[in-house]
Amino acid sequence: MKKSVIFGALTVAGLAAGAAAAGTLDDVKARGKLNCGVTTGLVGFAAPDANGEWKGFDVAVCRAVAAGVLGDASAVEFVPTTGKTRFTALASGEIDMLARNTTWTFSRDVDLKFDFVGVNYYDGQGFMVPKDLGVSSAKDLDGATVCIQTGTTTELNLADFFRANNINYEPVPIETNAEAQQQYLAGACDVFTTDASGLAATRATFEDPAGHTLLPEIISKEPLGPLVRHGDNEWGDVVRWTLNALITAEELGVSSVNVGEMASNTNNPEIARLLGTEGTLGEMLGLDADWAKRAIETQGNYGEIFAKNIGEETPIGLARGLNAQWTDGGLLYSPPFR
Repeated sequence: MKKSVIFGALTVAGLAAGAAAAGTLDDVKARGKLNCGVTTGLVGFAAPDANGEWKGFDVAVCRAVAAGVLGDASAVEFVPTTGKTRFTALASGEIDMLARNTTWTFSRDVDLKFDFVGVNYYDGQGFMVPKDLGVSSAKDLDGATVCIQTGTTTELNLADFFRANNINYEPVPIETNAEAQQQYLAGACDVFTTDASGLAATRATFEDPAGHTLLPEIISKEPLGPLVRHGDNEWGDVVRWTLNALITAEELGVSSVNVGEMASNTNNPEIARLLGTEGTLGEMLGLDADWAKRAIETQGNYGEIFAKNIGEETPIGLARGLNAQWTDGGLLYSPPFR
């Protein structure tokens, strides 16, 4: 087992090194389309609607990059990936970036040779159980069967938590969120564990959401964010600063509604630099001056994206919490546009 794990890591790292030799920004421009890896379907984060159009919090990041680079937020090919396939897809060059509620960890950054460009959602792992199970704490789950997505940090955190608390459990391995939902509702497992945001998103799709409880324990840090391959710094800068543009826009009060007015009439030098009416930030990235303006105009700022897809007024109902701006006591903080 140990040999196969090491070989797998080396294979992904080798693929990443080969794919990064080419310039992704030039490839995307020449192709006229961004290939973006997403989850196989998690409502609110990335899922096709009734018309087959991909929508969600992570989807908006992909579309913002496409708007900035290609001038067209719809010029995206969404590639569904599982916990097991996502890293190979990125390393091999099948996708240009991964925006799939993926946790930034040491080994993924260093050993698998990926660059996380930032955090777009600060999360932690939680547990969901049927209300009629009568459980109020994860420490009461001794002997439970637990649905768990393979190839994820969730799988490792679960083992650590149960071992530390001397709790026995039986894992029920699943590949996708849809499979987890199906197995959980069918009673094949007593518990479903994943990122707390994912549990809220999944519960929102149930026929009877109130019949299921999110337990109070959060057992890990899960900084989720987009990632690209090591060694292609120009492309990494484009994706990183597109995410930063969405975050900074909210901090500075720039939205999809007022971005046009702000671009032509502002006394704030940072807004002028962000929107390309002053300085040469776009040129530094190999883009035009309006790249960030288009990203904000088409997708909204970070706050708009959050509220529309997963916020308190949606069925998912997530509060900003740690994902509030730093000025409001949260962790959301972008380096300056200077």
